[in-house]
Amino acid sequence: MSLDLLVLTAEADATSVLPALDLLPHTVRVRAPEVTALLDAGHRDVILLDARSDLASAKSLCRLLKGAGEDEVGTPVIAVVGEGGLVALSAEWRTDDIMLPTAGPAEVDARLRLVTTRDGATGQAEAELRVGDLVIDEATYTAKLRRRTLELTYKEFELLKYLAQHAGRVFTRAQLLQEVWGYDFFGGTRTVDVHVRRLRAKLGPEHEQMIGTVRNVGYKFERPVKGGKPVSPAVPAVPAPTR
Repeated sequence: MSLDLLVLTAEADATSVLPALDLLPHTVRVRAPEVTALLDAGHRDVILLDARSDLASAKSLCRLLKGAGEDEVGTPVIAVVGEGGLVALSAEWRTDDIMLPTAGPAEVDARLRLVTTRDGATGQAEAELRVGDLVIDEATYTAKLRRRTLELTYKEFELLKYLAQHAGRVFTRAQLLQEVWGYDFFGGTRTVDVHVRRLRAKLGPEHEQMIGTVRNVGYKFERPVKGGKPVSPAVPAVPAPTR
């Protein structure tokens, strides 16, 4: 499916904002990052907003685009944000989705497809995933554990969200690489181990067991039981050595 994409950026070339666009079949036009640029922009299926550097201006523009005015019919807006800018994102941006500039073609295409086909009636409650004491808010890219905000990187958030969405299901490291990092990621499975270790450290000693290890297979998010603590597999007792 070919889409008409409008990229709002000060750059002359859209691929400077999102290099993966060069590998996709969509029609791409570039305009200055101003609301008035929409007046002569013609039809667009998705607006890509360059938010890599000037976050304050990008936030203001995004709010204008999603408010009343020229674009009140609701063209989806995706903000392209550097990893360092993720911490500044909140529901106040009103963006439909975000992307990192390093997103691969498969991820970019999937996100474009989702924002152009999803029902606009989704509310805040549907954007929240609750698993025991953990609350994951997809709209603001935040995760809270017993009301304590977890300071997560983008990939840590995506990994935690994916595991929590499939609580109780076991994933191999290769599966997690494919689902969270994408087909075009060339790193090894040790990347998953490193991110799981960091996630457990941020969950803290009392909750690190939320992410369980299945020996010789991979990882899973433990289903919470009464009291909010996850189920831990029974460990057989090791008999004492005989003399």
